[in-house]
Amino acid sequence: MIAFSYDGVTPVPTGKASLPNSTIARIEHYFDFSGLGATWRTEILAGLTTFLTMAYIIFVNPAILSKTGMPIAAVTAATCLCAAFGSILMGVLARYPLALAPGMGLNAYFTYTVCLKMHIPWQTALGAVFLSGVIFLALTFGGIRQLLVEAIPRELHASVAGGVGLFIAFIGLIETGIVVRDPDTVVALGNLRAPGTMLALFGLLLIAVLQMLKIRASILIGIVGTLLTGYIFGQVHWTPQHFNLHELTATAGKLDIRGALHTGALEIIFVFLFVDLFDNVGTLVAVTKKAGLITDDAKIPRLSKIFFADATATIVGSLTGTSTVCSYIESSAGVAAGGRTGIPAIVTGICFFLSLFLAPLVGPIPSAATAPALIIVGALMLGSIAEVDWADATVAIPAFLTLVMIPLTYSIANGLGIGISSFALLRLFSGKATRHDWLLFVLAALFIARFAFLSRG
Repeated sequence: MIAFSYDGVTPVPTGKASLPNSTIARIEHYFDFSGLGATWRTEILAGLTTFLTMAYIIFVNPAILSKTGMPIAAVTAATCLCAAFGSILMGVLARYPLALAPGMGLNAYFTYTVCLKMHIPWQTALGAVFLSGVIFLALTFGGIRQLLVEAIPRELHASVAGGVGLFIAFIGLIETGIVVRDPDTVVALGNLRAPGTMLALFGLLLIAVLQMLKIRASILIGIVGTLLTGYIFGQVHWTPQHFNLHELTATAGKLDIRGALHTGALEIIFVFLFVDLFDNVGTLVAVTKKAGLITDDAKIPRLSKIFFADATATIVGSLTGTSTVCSYIESSAGVAAGGRTGIPAIVTGICFFLSLFLAPLVGPIPSAATAPALIIVGALMLGSIAEVDWADATVAIPAFLTLVMIPLTYSIANGLGIGISSFALLRLFSGKATRHDWLLFVLAALFIARFAFLSRG
C-alpha cells in the first residue's frame, strides 16, 4: 500500500506491502517527475478526471455496435479491455497522459456505413479493422505516417473532424426521434411529444447545461441522469446482467480477415486508417501542446512510441471485438487537472479494467440516454472548423465539401475523397501546386478513379 503526504509531493510507504523507496524513485525517474514537476496525487487525480470524462464510451460504443448484431455484453467487455490495454500501454511505453478507447465516428462508420449500408458482416468489418491496425503498425515502423500527415492540408484535418461530428450528431438526432425520415423531404422533424423523444430532449438539455457549467464528467452524468429520469417515469426498466469473461468469446477472435480481403475492403481499410491517423494527430497535438510537452522546434518526443501504442490497441480491439481504437481528446481534461506523465493514462486504463465487472450491473442503456451524448460530442467536434480559412476559396470549398458530404452521403470515405480531390484540383488550377504535393495528387487520383469506377455501376 502507498500513502501520499498531504502536499501531494512525497509518497509515504506504509505497511509491509509498500513499495521500496528505491522502486518509487525509479518509477519517478522513468516518468521524469522532477523535470515535469509532477506529483503522485496530481497525476492520479488527473487519471481519474480523464476516466470520468470519457467513461460514457463504455455505454455508447456497445449501443452503436450492437446494431450490427454483435452481442452487447461482449462489445461492452471488448470496449473496456481494449481501452484498458491501450491506455496502460500508452502510459507505460510512450509516457504521455493520453488515454485510448474505441473512437467515436469510426464506430458509427463501422456500424451504419460498413455493416448496415454496405451489408458487410461485422466479422468481416472487424477483419478490416485488424488489417488497418497492421498497416498502421507497418507505417509507423517505416516512418510513413509523418509523410501522410504532411501530404494532407491541415484545413482538411479540421473539416474531416467537423464532418464526422455532423455525422454522429445526425445519427444521434435520428436515434432520438428528433429527426425522422420523410419520403418527400428526405428528413423532417419528428414527434417531439413521444415519450422516448421527450426523454432524449431532457438528456440533451441536461448534458448541454453541464457542459455550460464546465462539469468534467458532464456526458457521463448526463447519461446516468437521463437513465434515472427514465426509470422514475417508467420509460426505462433496470435489467442488470450477470457477466463473466466467457461472454467475451461471442466476439473475441471472430474477425474474418480473409473475408475482408476477398470483399475488396480496401476503401474501408483506408477510411479506418485515414480517420484514425488524423484523429490521433489532432488529439496528440492538442493535448501535448496544452501540457507543454512539445519541444521548442515543434517536435513531439517519442512520437513513434505513441503511434505504436495506438496501432497495437487497434489490433487488440479487433481481436476482442470492437472498432478502431484511438486517442481521446478528453485526455485534455486530465492535463487541465495537472497530468503531465504517463501515470494518468495508466490510472485511466486501470479504471476501464475495473469497469469491465461493474458496467453489466447497469444493464443495456436505451438510445434515449446515449443518443444525446452523440449529439453533444458531434457539436464539440465542430469546433475544429474554426481553423479553416473561409476567406480562401482554394481551402474553403474543399473544406466545405468535406464537411457536408460526410453526413449527407452517410460515408466518411465519400467526404474524404471529394475533399481531397477538389483541394488537389483547385491547387493545380490556381498554380499553387509544387513538387512537394506529389503524394496529395496520388491520393486525389486514386479517389477520382474510385468515383469513376463506382459511377459505372
